[in-house]
Order: sequence, then structure tokens, then C-alpha cells
Amino acid sequence: MDLILSSIDILARWDVLLALLAGSVGGVLIGAIPGVGPAVAIAILLPATFSMDPIVGLTVLLGIYGSSMYGGSIPAILINTPGTAVNALTTYDGYPMTARGEARRALSLAYSASFFGGVFSVVCLILFAPILAKIAPMFGSREIFLAALLGIILVVIAHRGQSLIAAALACFGIFLNTVGLEAVKYSKRYTFDQSFLSSGVNLIVVVLGLFALSQAFYLLQGEDEKTRITKLRGGLFQGLRELARHPRVAGVSGTFGVLMGMIPGVGEFTAQFLSYTYAQKTSKRPQDFGHGSSEGLIAAETANNAVPAAAMVPLLALGIPGEALTAMMLSVFYVHNVVPGPQLFQNQMDFVVALYIALLLLNVLVLVFLLFATNHLIKVVKIPNRFLGACILVLSFVGVYSLRNSVTDCLIASAFGIFGFVLKRLSLPAVPIILGMVLGGIMEVKLRAGMARVKTPFDFIDRPIAMILFLMIVGVLILHFIRVLKDRKDLKEAKWSTKHASTNFGMHLFRRKSFLLRERGRKVREKHLKYNPRSTDKR
Repeated sequence: MDLILSSIDILARWDVLLALLAGSVGGVLIGAIPGVGPAVAIAILLPATFSMDPIVGLTVLLGIYGSSMYGGSIPAILINTPGTAVNALTTYDGYPMTARGEARRALSLAYSASFFGGVFSVVCLILFAPILAKIAPMFGSREIFLAALLGIILVVIAHRGQSLIAAALACFGIFLNTVGLEAVKYSKRYTFDQSFLSSGVNLIVVVLGLFALSQAFYLLQGEDEKTRITKLRGGLFQGLRELARHPRVAGVSGTFGVLMGMIPGVGEFTAQFLSYTYAQKTSKRPQDFGHGSSEGLIAAETANNAVPAAAMVPLLALGIPGEALTAMMLSVFYVHNVVPGPQLFQNQMDFVVALYIALLLLNVLVLVFLLFATNHLIKVVKIPNRFLGACILVLSFVGVYSLRNSVTDCLIASAFGIFGFVLKRLSLPAVPIILGMVLGGIMEVKLRAGMARVKTPFDFIDRPIAMILFLMIVGVLILHFIRVLKDRKDLKEAKWSTKHASTNFGMHLFRRKSFLLRERGRKVREKHLKYNPRSTDKR
């Protein structure tokens, strides 16, 4: 009880509450604008948060991170265009409801499911906090190195079908982290006698380039789309009652969101599809899924909103981000000399609980805001893409320049912006680069510290948690290679089936054509005999 009271005392400040309100409302607005997303908003705001107190800066970023998915469901349901990438599954059942005149019901259900998922996740993590506090001190340098290595492997293999490219981009991120003066002997690495590279490649500059500037370029080169939205009528409270009729789907989806959020590199997409598949297989009306099923909408929205709070677990407990957004938040910790990891849970448990309470309040604020402001909020969907692109471009350059008042940083950000734009056009992931930069730095520091007491390779994994993490890495790699081989085998079988199916189809066409020609000849002969009864067919 004392822990919760001290955590509330941290939050009971006007600047923290104002930051929470601004982040919550701003996240909804950002999520409701197709093509922007929380990554762009967090990247732009990141330089500004460095001058704030840690709790204030993190509260703003958490507000945007946790509330953007609420807003992303609005265009997904109304115009079949997901506001954020993770709202893509919401279109499956949300837009069909709108098409049959149930837009108000779909939005209400999406808000209610999102609220349940967010609150469920935070409550679970507050209850598990004492357990995490006991486990965290058992992680030394070797364990954190192996956990970071496992995290980067999971991120790579999560990009199914693009694993090699994701691995190459992650290695590129690790390489970027090595540029500049190394921390032990202060020797120069990969600077090529260029003074501006001596301080290394700034993570925030790369983040702004890969996410914000690339998105600005993408929006500027596209065309503005006109959207028509009818005004919603009636209240939006019925979704809470309808959600109560599907407690099983909501509970299981929230659990999937919590579990998948804790695993680095997995996140919302896996949680959503597992929840959606479970809901469909256990539903009494599986045929409704994809055609406006309330259970499908609940599964999708509950799972994706249960992930943000859970994704903070590896970040806070081990200092290991599982995705780009938590990697950006990690930089806020470092700027204020707050080091996530075992010591944070031992020495600043009230700070950790304060962050979870902030997430709980965030969900309440967002739900109240959406229930009363949706009719006005849907107007942001109509903002032209090119205008958005120009605004993002200006704000991004302002953010980059404000870091160190350096034009060089603006040029580096522009280069990464062009690179990120190319990745978008080729449908390649940019997240492995950021995680490579962050996790690469953690791995280098912890490997150097861990190797001081290691004489043989086995000494590195001679402790229980280190051995468990090592076996998990080996198991994950083996399962991945088995899946790759199975996919290749299935692809070969599909090609063989297609080839033979085309051959059989060709033979079928040939036989059909021969039959039609014979029938045509028979009819011609019959007609000839009808009008020339004396003639005979000698063939």
C-alpha cells in the first residue's frame, strides 16, 4: 500500500497530469490521421522531452503510445483505412458494420474493447511487479547480453519471409552504433578522419530520419484523397454493455496481448492474429468473421491495446526494448541518468508503479474523451496527405536541429529519410535498424563486462538463467530453420501442383475442343442429310 501511495505522489503534480492529458488526446488525434502513426509523433517530440523531468517526458510519450491505437480504429471503421498499422485487422469487421449502417455500434465496441485491453494489461503488470522485482536482480552482465541477443533474434525472425533482410538491417544498426569513439580506450572507429563522426551517429537523428522524414517524403509524393464521412448519431455507450456479453473472448485476447507484449519483437500483430484466430475457432457463428462480427472486432482491439503496457516489461526490467517505440523511450531514460534494469526495480519501484498508474489513467481519459468527442474528431480524417507531409517535414527538421544546433545532423537525418523512404517503397522493415543500434550498444557493454570472469566458452552460460536464455536462443533458431525448410518444401509442392494443374487444364481444353469439333461435324452431316436425303455419308 505504501508503494502505491508513493507512486501516486509522484504523479500528483500539475505538469505530470498536463503531460498525461496532452499525450492522451494527442495520441488519439495522431492515430486517427491515416499515414502518420505514433512512431512519427514520438520521433518528432523526442528532442523536446529531454528538457523535461523523466516522469513528465515519459508520460507524454506513453500517452501517445497507448492512445494512438484508440484513434487508429476510427478511420479503420469509417473509411476502411487503418489509422495505424496495427489497426489493419480492425477493418475486417469494423468497416462491414459501417457498410450496413452500424458505424456507431462498431466505434463504441472498439473503444470498449480497447479500454478493457489496456486496463487488463496494466492490472496484470501491477500485480506481477513484486515478482519482477525478485527476478530482476538475478540478471548479471552475461544474462542481459544473452537476453539482448535473444531479443534481436526474435525481432529478426518475426519478419517472416524477410528474415535475411531484417538480419542485414539489424547488423547495419549494430554497425552504426560502433561509429565514433569507443567507451573504454577512446579509440576512433569508422570515422574516416571526419570530425563530425567522432561523436558517433545519434540515435534520435536516425529515428527522425527513418520514421518522420521518410513518412513526410512518402506523403508528399502521393496524392490527396477525398473522403466522405457521415455524422454519427446517438450515444456511444452501448459498446460497454455488448462487451460484457463476450467476457471469454475479451479475457483471452487480453492475455494474448500481455504475453506477446512481453516478448521482444513480437508485439501487436502476433497478439491480434492469435486472438482473432481463437475467437473465430471458438465462436458459434464463425461465418460472420470478416463480415461484421462483434467478436472479431473485440478480439482485434483488445489484443492490440493490451500490448503497450506489457511491452514496457523487458524495457524496465532488463533495459531491453522490444520495438522502435520503446527504443525511443529508452533514450529518455538515458538522458536523465535513469538506467532501466534490475537496479530500477530494486531502488525505484515507486517510479515503475507510477508509470503503470499513468497508463491506467491514460485509458480512462481516452475513453471519456472519445465517448464525447468522436463526432468532432472524425474531421481529422479529411486532412490532405500533402499538407500533413509538409508539416511533418518542418517539425522533423526543427527537432533534429534543436538537438545540437547542427546542420550536419539535418543532412544525416535527410540521408536516413531517403533511405527510409526507399525501404517503405520496397515494403522492407526499418525497425531492425533502430533495435540494432540500441541492443548493439547494450550487447557490447555487457559482453565486455561479462568476459572479465570468463575463461572458457562454457563459463559464459554456467549460471541457471544464462543457461535457460542460451537454450531458448538455440531452440528459437532451430524452430526458425525448421519453419524455413517447411516453407520451402510447401513452395516447391505448390509450384509442382500449379505446373501439373496447368498441364491437366491444357489437356482438358484440348479434349473439350476436339469434342466440340466432332459435335459440330456431326450436326453439319445431319443437316446435309436432312436437305439431301439421297446423299450418303461414306466416311
